[in-house]
Amino acid sequence: MASKRKAGTLVAAMILSTISTVYARPKDSGEWENNGHRIRHVLLISIDGMHAIDFLNCSKGIKGVNGGAPYCPKLAELGETGVNYLDTSTSKPSDSFPGLMALVTGGTPRTVGAFYDVAYDRVLAPPTITTGNGVAGGTCTVGVPNGTRTEYDEGIDLDQTKVNGGALTGDGGINSIDAKKLVRDPFNGCAPVYPWNFVRTNTIFGVVHHAGGYTAWTDKHPSYSAVSGPGNGSNLDDYYSPDINSIPVGLPGVAGCNPLPDQTAAASSNAWTDSFENIKCYDALKVYSILNEIDGKTHNGSAMAPVPNVFGMNFQVVSVGQKLIEKTLSPTVKGGYLDSIGTPSEELLGEIQFTDNSIGEMVAHLKKHGLFDSTLIIVTAKHGQSPIDSSRYLGISTSPTDPVTTSPATILDGGGCLPFSESTLNPAGIGPTEDDVSLIWLNSNCTTASAAKMLETTSPATANVAGIGQIFSGPGITQIFNTPGIPPNGDPRTPDILVTPNVGVTYSGSGKKQAEHGGFAHDDVNVMMLLSNPSFEGKTVFSPVETEQVAPTILKALGLDPEALDAVRIEGTQVLPAVQFGN
Repeated sequence: MASKRKAGTLVAAMILSTISTVYARPKDSGEWENNGHRIRHVLLISIDGMHAIDFLNCSKGIKGVNGGAPYCPKLAELGETGVNYLDTSTSKPSDSFPGLMALVTGGTPRTVGAFYDVAYDRVLAPPTITTGNGVAGGTCTVGVPNGTRTEYDEGIDLDQTKVNGGALTGDGGINSIDAKKLVRDPFNGCAPVYPWNFVRTNTIFGVVHHAGGYTAWTDKHPSYSAVSGPGNGSNLDDYYSPDINSIPVGLPGVAGCNPLPDQTAAASSNAWTDSFENIKCYDALKVYSILNEIDGKTHNGSAMAPVPNVFGMNFQVVSVGQKLIEKTLSPTVKGGYLDSIGTPSEELLGEIQFTDNSIGEMVAHLKKHGLFDSTLIIVTAKHGQSPIDSSRYLGISTSPTDPVTTSPATILDGGGCLPFSESTLNPAGIGPTEDDVSLIWLNSNCTTASAAKMLETTSPATANVAGIGQIFSGPGITQIFNTPGIPPNGDPRTPDILVTPNVGVTYSGSGKKQAEHGGFAHDDVNVMMLLSNPSFEGKTVFSPVETEQVAPTILKALGLDPEALDAVRIEGTQVLPAVQFGN
């Protein structure tokens, strides 16, 4: 693979230089088989935030909820002919971007190079103009490492206030990406780095597309077209991406959503995630795209199209139900959980039931068209959410009597250790990469050792003002990621320091949240994983697995070679256990 089409090209060349990608053709003229029961389609669903315990509770029932009966009957029915993996771990960090990349590449940030929606690269150059969220535009010097904040979320939209990302025609997708807001590659003539080339490895969509299959994906940002990588963005035959952080507007095509049901959270200052009800309307847009694709149409139903061989979407409703404190309502309404065993609040319950009903609609459409037997359904999550016990949530407080009053990035910024693009003192910047994890890229003023010492000294265990649980640096970093640095001596994207806080601590001053993700805690990474097909016998797997194993499993199910995936060959990612597919 030519290194110039990868972001962080030099390190990509190091990682991929010994690899030659071979795309295996599907067997039997494009029909995929599973022990004589042909699997021709894979429907991949991510319910962001959905823990393993959430699926256990909703599929079996829990005291005090729905009279003790299951409250996700459609998922429970899929579980009757499904393999349920109880000890599933997401990517680390457990953010949406690396979480999604794990599902579709089979790799971790070490290989794929996706650490967070907003991160840092020591080689790439700033965008031409400032992004919508504040990554400053700047110059690009050809042929040398530049260094810049990277952003692959709504900030690269033409207009992030619009649900279609500001696309001049159509409903968004890659046409709503503003090339001037993309970071640039100084080793490729300062060309903008599109999302599908920011990722260093190929994906299931590329393998299936090159094998003659039809591919589709629906997600929450135009930037998540990264799943099409690498190339020119054409590995996805159909991509739909209504932007979740746009201003909520009435949706004429969605029942009960024009006007939106919650007008208290439909102002210009709001996003879809600010309302328990409006987020259902947003996710309904994506559900309709899947139903259209099952019906043999494009995502918007405007034309006939093949039923995709691999397709799917992510749900946001459960994540919002876990996190949100809706202060626009009077009185204030809180989602989350009622206790440590995952009893959902009324609001979270409604979001889980919405998701279950939506998946039930997908199953009904598959059955209607005679596709259910030939479809492998995978339900998992890009990330979990922490803490499940909502009462243990601790955000940053300005009160000196509260235990957490600052963050690792704020401490190091006070010591002059951060690039200005990540500085907490930069009024126009996007800020540091901190949720319930803190990723730190240092400037030349501080060594890694001195910065780690500053954190230990400023926030010791006896007066832990930053709620620090563990500091990863030096050998602690290289145990999980590549060595940080400039190629050929290091990976330009690896953070110098990573801090995981005590359980429940989040580096957010937001008063609208009571949970977050990104960290390594059990509640962050332990998500549901269910593989279902009518030919399967229902079973539970107790041994540990990872969401990275989804990608090679999808290719195996479709009769393709899992080792057609770069990350699978590099990291040795295994097909999920306890499922057998034919040759």
